[in-house]
Amino acid sequence: MGITHGTPAPGVAEVVMDAPPVNALTVKGWFELADAITAAGRDPQIRAVILRAEGRGFNAGVDIKEMQRTEGFEALLGANRGCYAAFAAVYDCEVPVIAAVHGFCLGGGIGLVGNADVIVAAEDATFGLPEVNQGALGAATHLARLVPQHLMRAMVYTARTATAAQLHAFGSVHTVVPRERLREAALEVAGQIAEKDPLVIRRAKESLNGIDPVDVKRSYRFEQGFTFELNLAGAGDAHRDAFVSRER
Repeated sequence: MGITHGTPAPGVAEVVMDAPPVNALTVKGWFELADAITAAGRDPQIRAVILRAEGRGFNAGVDIKEMQRTEGFEALLGANRGCYAAFAAVYDCEVPVIAAVHGFCLGGGIGLVGNADVIVAAEDATFGLPEVNQGALGAATHLARLVPQHLMRAMVYTARTATAAQLHAFGSVHTVVPRERLREAALEVAGQIAEKDPLVIRRAKESLNGIDPVDVKRSYRFEQGFTFELNLAGAGDAHRDAFVSRER
């Protein structure tokens, strides 16, 4: 339960999210995920990292129930900093990160996948940012790395989702496979990377980050400012309370 990690193949680390019922991570969970990914990348024996999940879907974002049962703004601030840390850990990981996505990939899940180096997806995978429904914003930075600009805007405004097949057509998803073959497909890509000279691969990761046209960490931090603004205006709490009431 929570965040686990292992080495399923030589040179390959695997970080797994397992937080039932929907892999909506707590503040602690986001920081644990960031630490696990960072540690895997710093291990000189590791040449690629697989990020995947158990359960019904890949990731449903932050734990809104934790946020609403916590007094003050501690959980809101913690979730924002935790997401920032986890997304940055994927981006800054010293080796390539392969995201293996099944089921739903929502909110914070988009931040993780959008910052990954390679994405493999199950046929049932869907991707979306329902933030406007929760009175929040964020991770459009990362969605813009997955879909074209105007579709990204439509997805933000309407909270609609995109399928794995659509993202494959855009070129952002490397391959789409049946659900039962997802881990195998991720291991195959990771194995191909692990066969290369590890020094060259690590420098390749660093160089590709260096030529990115958008500073993803700065861009995401800018988005987070609007989440704080919406919360101060009362929209955040109102929408989160409504979400918790519906869940009950």
